[in-house]
Amino acid sequence: MLVHEKIRLARQVKGWSQEETASKLEMSANGYGCIERGETDVNLSRLEQIAGLFGIKLADWFDSSEKSNFNQSGTNNQQYTLNVNSFSPDYLQLKAELEKLQVIVERQEREIECLKEINALLKNAK
Repeated sequence: MLVHEKIRLARQVKGWSQEETASKLEMSANGYGCIERGETDVNLSRLEQIAGLFGIKLADWFDSSEKSNFNQSGTNNQQYTLNVNSFSPDYLQLKAELEKLQVIVERQEREIECLKEINALLKNAK
């Protein structure tokens, strides 16, 4: 899986639109769309920003069986382009499932608190 496909998949797991994601990254929707379509190479600093937004460690974008490619360009402002070709879809699916379960647990905890309050009010009303 290519890096732009991993980025798109991570965004979809979060349930965000391209526009929302671009806004969170403080970039244009068109610029972000170019990244997702693979029309723009992702430099290291941008990949770090994207990984942070999705709550994924930068190292998790790499498959341990794969070597990463760094292509240096520029002079004073050196940038490194990453070619990352593997990101486990299973990881993203499990992460999405975990997030869903965390939301369910949070809702249940709020419900329990509400029921406790109702119970206390009923006891005081007697």
